[in-house]
Parts: sequence; structure tokens; C-alpha cells
Amino acid sequence: MIQVIRVAQEQDLDKAFRIREQVFVEEQQVPRDAENDAFETIANHYLATYEGVPCGAARWRTTDDGVKLERFAVLPDYRNKQVGAEVLKAVLNDVKAEQNGKKVYLNAQLPAVNFYKRNGFVTEGDMFTECDIQHYKMVFAG
Repeated sequence: MIQVIRVAQEQDLDKAFRIREQVFVEEQQVPRDAENDAFETIANHYLATYEGVPCGAARWRTTDDGVKLERFAVLPDYRNKQVGAEVLKAVLNDVKAEQNGKKVYLNAQLPAVNFYKRNGFVTEGDMFTECDIQHYKMVFAG
């Protein structure tokens, strides 16, 4: 069973950060200072568990351009088990309830573009590289 919570306790935030560290820094070789940034304290964080095991994380924050979804990470052993879809659903439900129709967007890594397309996002603009990883900006179309 997959559970997704909006992080309210420090211990859950630590678990979310550890998942992100494993996925982005260790697996994808993203520099640690690029992964953990100045927006951590203002973002809304999420933690997913699969049968009680912490395995997914994400965050969102308000920007001048709308609402930016960020740092979606699922540990390798839990991919293709709907964890990412459940995290995205929880995040979008909160954003819709709290942000009154603001534009919702994200920067999707190339391998994740089709996942986001299946979940209502469309690409916008040209591919770009961030931390040596190819991305597309994607906007939620509903």
C-alpha cells in the first residue's frame, strides 16, 4: 500500500531528504549544493511510503511564474509501482486546493517526460540541460 503525506515533522523531512540524496546525488551525480537549495524552508514537502518503507519524495513552492513542482524522486526498487503517480496526485490535489488556478509547472528530466504527459502535463519550449541532465519545462494542462 502506498501512502503519501505532506511533511509536518522533522523526522519525515529527514526521510524525504535522504531519498532525494540517494536518487539525485548518489544515483544521478547531481552536485549536493544543487540538490539542496535555498528554497527548502519555503517549499511544501511530501514523503511517500510503500508498505511502510519510505521510498518517494517531492516538493512544491510558489514562484513569480506560478507553482513549481520539484524534486520528485522514487528509490529504484520502488519505481514502476505507482509511487510517483500517487505522489504527483497528492501534490496536485494540495496545489489545486490552495493556489487558486495559478499556473503549475515543472522541469522534467527527459526519461520522465512521458510520465508527466500521461498525468496532464504538456511540454513548453526547447529541451535544456541542468546539472548535466536533459530536461523539458512542462505545464499542467489538466
